[in-house]
Amino acid sequence: MATSGTYVTEVPLKGTAEKHFKRWRNENHLFPDAVGHHIQGVTVHDGEWDTHGGIKIWNYTLGDGTQEIFKERREMDDESNTMKVVGLEGHVMEQLKVYEVDFQFIPKSEDDCVCKITMIWEKRNDDFPEPSSYMQLLKSMVVDMEDHVLKA
Repeated sequence: MATSGTYVTEVPLKGTAEKHFKRWRNENHLFPDAVGHHIQGVTVHDGEWDTHGGIKIWNYTLGDGTQEIFKERREMDDESNTMKVVGLEGHVMEQLKVYEVDFQFIPKSEDDCVCKITMIWEKRNDDFPEPSSYMQLLKSMVVDMEDHVLKA
């Protein structure tokens, strides 16, 4: 069995958990304009932008400048402001057998929240590196999206 693991980080954010969750849940089409240095394109492959079980394809750039493609399926829990991303295909899935990311937006006060990012992964074999660069990308996207959420 290849190496597996879980990464967890929390990103403090200005603005309500509901507002941040809405952007991540329903408004992915805005990401290329808002955080174009990370996301160059997002298209719906199956379902709608905000459909539970919907499938999207992302064109993105890692921190080292590597451009990649990722196909995902979404699962949403509106009561807990949680969105799960399940990796289906793409560059990351060439290295990983399992790639699941939970984004949970947790209220901290009237005007502040935390985005808890949990990444569960399993490598296809131990020759591949751990996927820390993908966690760094996700954290950077959450941080960089904050200004755009606050302006909305």
